Amino acid sequence: MLLSRLPSQHRLVSSLGLRLLSTSPSCGSESDGWLSKLLVRKIEPTKESHSRMLSDKEVIYELQTHNVRCGEMDKYIDNYGRYHGEVAERTAAGQLAQELVGSWEVTVGDQDQCIHLWKYNGGYKAVDDARNAHIDDKSLAALVKERGTLLRARHSQYLLAFSFWPAPAPRSGKHLYEIRSYLLKPGTMIEWGNNWARAIHFRREGDEAFAGFFSQVGRLYNVHHLWCYDSMAHRKEIRETAWRKPGWDECVAYTVPLITNFQSRIIVPTPFSPTR
Repeated sequence: MLLSRLPSQHRLVSSLGLRLLSTSPSCGSESDGWLSKLLVRKIEPTKESHSRMLSDKEVIYELQTHNVRCGEMDKYIDNYGRYHGEVAERTAAGQLAQELVGSWEVTVGDQDQCIHLWKYNGGYKAVDDARNAHIDDKSLAALVKERGTLLRARHSQYLLAFSFWPAPAPRSGKHLYEIRSYLLKPGTMIEWGNNWARAIHFRREGDEAFAGFFSQVGRLYNVHHLWCYDSMAHRKEIRETAWRKPGWDECVAYTVPLITNFQSRIIVPTPFSPTR
């Protein structure tokens, strides 16, 4: 079978009982024919969960997407800023293990939309504790209820961070961010990770890589890549530079067949966002 003859560095390998992702800087070799570049490559069967193979941290992230009623953005930002302050106080007091990583308003893409990225240190126990606190704590419950009157729709996901992406950390200064969200074909998450474990090396020189996640609960087979730029002109320069690097085009060619849908949104930090 043609797919089974692909070079071994293109597959997940097992060594000392651990499942590893190849980090070779090349996504292909000269021996790969043009036909193989059009096909989704074979992934060996495994009894290990995909999450364990792709992520190595006991940290859960939550991505909240809120569609705000037209004309209510100022009230919404005020509400969420107060809510963030309340949660931060409880986390500082040791009552919660919930931390806001970043908060953004969409400027290009879905209008009147905000995105918030939360981190739960302590796995799903921290998630359970936070959920219970939002039920029992009248102040938090009141803020969430008030927020509901300002929204027309909302969606949330629990995510894990890809182990080969940098850990998201606050940035100072003034930036704009891009979140690129991909909906993958079922069963292709490992193949996506296998390719991006190499592809990320082409995009880290300018420190634009902010974070990469894949969904665990909510909309499944969903991947989110977050990039940080100084401006739209800087974004254009960085992306064009990547295309000039040998190997980047092959990484794109291998991952495009895995996608069923994707979108790009330009987002800017809210006044209370920890990352700027």
